[in-house]
Amino acid sequence: MRALVINCTLKPSPEPSNTEALAGVVIDALRGQGVTVDVVRAVDHDIKPGVLTDLGEGDAWPAIHDALLASEILIVASPTWVGRPSSVAQRVIERMDAMISETDDGGRPVAYNRVAGVVNTGNEDGAHHVISEICGALVDIGYTIPGQAWTYWHAGPGPGPNYLDEQRGHDWSAGTGRAMAANLVAVARALDGKPMSAPPE
Repeated sequence: MRALVINCTLKPSPEPSNTEALAGVVIDALRGQGVTVDVVRAVDHDIKPGVLTDLGEGDAWPAIHDALLASEILIVASPTWVGRPSSVAQRVIERMDAMISETDDGGRPVAYNRVAGVVNTGNEDGAHHVISEICGALVDIGYTIPGQAWTYWHAGPGPGPNYLDEQRGHDWSAGTGRAMAANLVAVARALDGKPMSAPPE
């Protein structure tokens, strides 16, 4: 089983990413269950704006699209900015929009029988809104979202420290992250054993 984590931080490598640090808890838990995990920091790639799978020369999205189709599990990891998912997360979701009309050999949308979850960090509240927006988009695309397939950390109301600068709340976020990993794997295995069929016409 393979998982893809798309880190939608605004920070290019090699800058430390708070969101990737929390996602690391989930990654470790997935690997502990025998899952192979790949990580893409989206901002490091030239992902063109648009809603097609391939926008031509220089577009980095087709390779990421291939990684999505090679994975049974997807995790979208986004910081909170102005109470919303990052602009990078929005770009990723817009490019994934093309998957709605893509089907496999059995006529099923290509996201069917794949599961997804969300990791979120921020130094102000807004986590549930970010999680809801991303999960809603992923359900539209065809992913299955298991119960409690998310974890988050934030510093409370008003400006404050970042995840990497503050230990408060880490235990809760880590426990939720491990539960998230377990739920993603359980549902992915269930779908592998009894896949969804193509939707009726």
